[in-house]
Amino acid sequence: MRFVQSKIIILLILTFLPSVLVAQSTRQKRLDYVDKYKTYAIEGMRDYKIPASITLAQGILESGAGESKLASKGNNHFGIKCGRNWKGKKSYHDDDARGECFRNYRSAKESYDDHSKFLANGPRYAFLFELDINDYKAWARGLKKAGYATDPSYANRLISIIEDYELYQYDSGKVQNSRKIRIRKSKSGEYDNVPIRKHQVYLSNDLAYVLAKPGDTFLSISKEFDISWKKLIRYNDLHIGYSLTEGDIVYLRSKKNKAAKGYKVYTVKEGDSMHSISQKFGIKLKSLYKMNKKKEDYIPEVGDPLRVR
Repeated sequence: MRFVQSKIIILLILTFLPSVLVAQSTRQKRLDYVDKYKTYAIEGMRDYKIPASITLAQGILESGAGESKLASKGNNHFGIKCGRNWKGKKSYHDDDARGECFRNYRSAKESYDDHSKFLANGPRYAFLFELDINDYKAWARGLKKAGYATDPSYANRLISIIEDYELYQYDSGKVQNSRKIRIRKSKSGEYDNVPIRKHQVYLSNDLAYVLAKPGDTFLSISKEFDISWKKLIRYNDLHIGYSLTEGDIVYLRSKKNKAAKGYKVYTVKEGDSMHSISQKFGIKLKSLYKMNKKKEDYIPEVGDPLRVR
């Protein structure tokens, strides 16, 4: 009987030992990754106001702690795809589709820098920078909401990594046993690498938008934000021949089918049109007509109540 029990115990040990060893190995690899790249993450936080914990967790998750093909061959630690304006080296891998184009970098540092710029310059991520820099949970959920990854559990996975490895400690900006971080300033006194935009990005209905300035065109705005000018026209329910005027709202993503919570009925005011109302609330023009059971030839009159949600 004792022999049988001993045999069972040995069998159980042999069964679970490999998984335990793998877990220990994974943990050590992640700890080594954090130790190697934490300084880059803190530099990004100081320059761009992105939590270091978020950057490190994304790096661990996206690069397999630096062992993915993208990271080991192309120094791409964040799975950033080429995009229309990428002029650097490229490699092609299967992801959401076959043979997608990914950015290659000369170093991991360059990948970390580009990740910071990618978030700071991306209109879809603009709302993240209104969050508390110490609220890593809100940032993780915001990244998922903004569409950084298609994995439905992406936010929870980031949060688990941050908490398992106590990455939130780096959001204080301190690094133990690391070289002193120095943020260089240019001759003008401005911080290097801080993105400079012509337009301030605003939010309406959780959608990023800008206000047109004199001389703006869909093409000029498309170049600034790396978005197709044809998509900008479509997102804003306009036509190719339309010329932007100062103060026009220009959404950088497709509008929604209804207004944000808290808005139900809008009373038409002087100067309103169905298009201006749709822009005000970030609603697709066709959805506004449909909600109110109106035909496209309908012209709103002052005092008319219109559903927006």
